[in-house]
Amino acid sequence: MTIALLGAGVMGGTLAAALIRSGHAPDDLVLSDKVTERAERVAGQHGTRYADPAAAVAAADVVVLAVKPQDMAALVEEVHDHVGPGTLVVSIAAGITTDFLERRLPEGTSVVRVMPNTPALVDQGMSAMSPGRHCTATHVEQARALMEHVGRVVVLDEQHQDAVTAISGSGPSYIFYVVEAMIEAGVLLGLPRDTATELVTQTLYGAATMIRETGTHPTVLREQVSSPGGTSVAALRALEDHKVRAAFLTAMEAAARRSHELSPRED
Repeated sequence: MTIALLGAGVMGGTLAAALIRSGHAPDDLVLSDKVTERAERVAGQHGTRYADPAAAVAAADVVVLAVKPQDMAALVEEVHDHVGPGTLVVSIAAGITTDFLERRLPEGTSVVRVMPNTPALVDQGMSAMSPGRHCTATHVEQARALMEHVGRVVVLDEQHQDAVTAISGSGPSYIFYVVEAMIEAGVLLGLPRDTATELVTQTLYGAATMIRETGTHPTVLREQVSSPGGTSVAALRALEDHKVRAAFLTAMEAAARRSHELSPRED
């Protein structure tokens, strides 16, 4: 199966590297980018082929659209006549709907919309995918297998993609924000910065692992740490006093709203 990656930026390069690591032959991948030098560089790093978009699509069974949303319409117009029958098109561009692509691709083209996130760089990504109206179960499994190379995958209705963007798409930025604050607190309390960083990083990793491996609700896990009258209760009380929980809810609502606003509208 030949896979064309249109867009050799962060996510395109990440997918290329993951596919190679998982055993795909480099010759089965074709990279393309509007900046030819970037496509050549990324292809050289992974030993894959590179070509202009039209040639890459013409040779592909699966086409991955990994370009910026504002570049999508022009790219799809450029490759329209080269999309063959049965080709699966996977879009990882934020805000681009399956309907937007289906209207611009040959009639009947199978499209899957995916929202990945940046932990895909270390094969720990979270991707949510929504099949378009022409997708078969086989196409959905093809797309799932593709994205599982960089992490976990869920399939859901496209109407939920703005919520996905707010939670997992933008989610790493919230986690980094909290980690940054905790490290600064450690420094304020007299710890060396590298020690504070190690303490916070491992604490985050350990807590996330507990949630995943125990299957226990986070509320229960939190209560297990929070002894009556203890340090955790004092800290959590301060967070509640500053309405941190409400701030997170408001922040995610703002992210979902912005995701919806960024989706291109038909004339």
